[in-house]
Amino acid sequence: MLVTKMQKAAEETGVEATIWAVPVSEADNEVEQKEIDVLLLGPQVKFLLNDYKAKFEPAIKVDAINMMDYGVMNGAKVLEAALTLMEE
Repeated sequence: MLVTKMQKAAEETGVEATIWAVPVSEADNEVEQKEIDVLLLGPQVKFLLNDYKAKFEPAIKVDAINMMDYGVMNGAKVLEAALTLMEE
């Protein structure tokens, strides 16, 4: 559901982005197979943030989704956070 809202926000703002979600158990495989700029973790697995940063940064920006934005499914805010992360 959040992915759909992020895709809609990207379309509305003219941002070209491919957005998808996978379980943590498949994240490493996805990173190996696809070109990824940003990896966002759901708040429920935020405890893995440092592990994923160590694995993938600086090639891939890694962060956790804000719990409030995740809870209310604010796709526009999560997309904005991802885009900001890409600029860092």
